[in-house]
Amino acid sequence: MNIASLAQRYLTAGWRHRWKALLLAWVICIPGWIAVYSLPSQYQAGARIYADVGAILNALLRNIAVDSAPAAQVDLLQRTLLSRPNLERVIAKTDLDLRVTDAESRERLIENLGKNIRLTPQTRQLFRIDYTDYDPRIAYSVVQTLITLFMENASSSDRQQMITSRNFLNQQIQTYERQLREAEQRRAEFNARYVDILPSAQLGGATRLETARQRLGELRGKVQDATARRDLLAQQLQSTSPTLAAPPAASGGGGDGRLAAAERQLRELKLRYTDQHPDVVAQRAMIAELRAGGGGGGGSSRPQAARGEGRPNPVYEQINLRLVDAQAELASLERQVVSEKAENERLENLARTAPLVAAEAQNMDRDYQVLRKNYEELLARRESLQIADAARNDAERVRLEVVDPPVLPTIPSGPNRLLFASGVLVAGIGAGVVLVFLLIQLDRGFYTIHDLRGLGLPVLGGVSSASPPPRRFFASVAFAGGFALLLLAFGGVLAGGPQLVARMPGVLARLLT
Repeated sequence: MNIASLAQRYLTAGWRHRWKALLLAWVICIPGWIAVYSLPSQYQAGARIYADVGAILNALLRNIAVDSAPAAQVDLLQRTLLSRPNLERVIAKTDLDLRVTDAESRERLIENLGKNIRLTPQTRQLFRIDYTDYDPRIAYSVVQTLITLFMENASSSDRQQMITSRNFLNQQIQTYERQLREAEQRRAEFNARYVDILPSAQLGGATRLETARQRLGELRGKVQDATARRDLLAQQLQSTSPTLAAPPAASGGGGDGRLAAAERQLRELKLRYTDQHPDVVAQRAMIAELRAGGGGGGGSSRPQAARGEGRPNPVYEQINLRLVDAQAELASLERQVVSEKAENERLENLARTAPLVAAEAQNMDRDYQVLRKNYEELLARRESLQIADAARNDAERVRLEVVDPPVLPTIPSGPNRLLFASGVLVAGIGAGVVLVFLLIQLDRGFYTIHDLRGLGLPVLGGVSSASPPPRRFFASVAFAGGFALLLLAFGGVLAGGPQLVARMPGVLARLLT
């Protein structure tokens, strides 16, 4: 069977079942339109809120005060606005609680309320709140209550966080103060017990044992210096005459042998010491005495020489006094060395008896430093929190402004009855077409010559329909009128609305009778 024959068969069979399809379309469309216009009208209330997060003040307080990130705070408020506690507060503050009859209805109301409230961010700081309900007063009340809750949460949540944080910091600071006092007491007792072998701040971080060792080494060096000084003075004393003798009577100014020896010794001393050294000064004085007593030509008389032989030598006396002082200083240093040795031995024995004292002291200091560091950080955070609290009290860091306040809706926003009515019309016509297709599949009639030939019998030809043309014309006009009436009813539904839908059953009844 070709396509033309198949199309002819479907059109002929479909025309036979046209009134059934039209009736099904009417049966579907009329109840559908009644149901569409029976849906309750929905009213939408909305508002827009602008959140100014105070960017200039935030930049000013950055790294100075504790910053709760106002932008993030606003975002958190948006996300938590539709939490269950807030939805329950909305129900309690509006007439929605009148719809609650039992626990199950309350749960359904909370669930539907969360779904129907739309929170739409339009920009980073501008967002919109919308709610749809079949009662315009409730829609308005819900939006207004949400705005009030948002304002309250924006002001109270940050304040509550501040109070909670301040109380927590104060508790932690008190705890650390008590721990610091206990640690300081333990350190003081430990240092008093092992003061001799622990490092001391007064000694530059060194222990008494290290200081005693250093002091013993210094004393030993001083003893060596004092011994060398004493030996040198003893040598000088041995080479110095206790008295001054007269120069020889022989003429000629060749000088005295002792004067030459004294000058030679002065040169040796100057090689080792400076001009201000006491030995150099004494040697010069001795040379001056020798020159005063024996210098000047050969005109001296014997009585003068006799008087000069018995006079004591002042240089000898000075060297002798200095030798006595050096011996006394050496004896004192040796006594100090003996005492310091005894102190070193005592400290050494004490250090050997407490080998873990240094490690314990280091652990105690480390624990104390950790406690002190945490305590100082807590104090700094409390100061930052106080600055942040002052900034929130004296300036509005998050300023909320209702740009578009909610308005009591008077025009319903839904449902979209035009779309739903059109959908019902399409569904009715589609159902009629499907019915015709099913009836064609079940129809065993013969509409074309090919249907007869499908039986296996010889077919000589076909005879056209015997019905007169006017009858076929009136049948076509009647079906077109019925379909046009359906379209007219659809137009009336769109134009007349609920009133026409309410009168439609009576009109149809009169038409059928």
